[in-house]
Amino acid sequence: MTTLSACLALFIVLLLAGRAIWVLRSEARQDDGGRPRGIVPGRGYTEIRSDYFSGLGGGSQSVTRVPKDSQEYARAFVPGRRGKHRS
Repeated sequence: MTTLSACLALFIVLLLAGRAIWVLRSEARQDDGGRPRGIVPGRGYTEIRSDYFSGLGGGSQSVTRVPKDSQEYARAFVPGRRGKHRS
């Protein structure tokens, strides 16, 4: 690696690091207007339909129900307490 290419590589790295720091600091200074984080829990479900048809007579159709309540949505990802590992 020549001296010129080493200096150019160092300049690019410093430029990218400086830009990243500048963006992070500007985002940290933004006022959120007192809004709470996240979303307000809702009631019921949002249904997502997925249809697929292959053109040769095959395909599938499914409906996924996603709860609007964030806590219920999170509980869907917690495994059940079955089996040997109990605490």
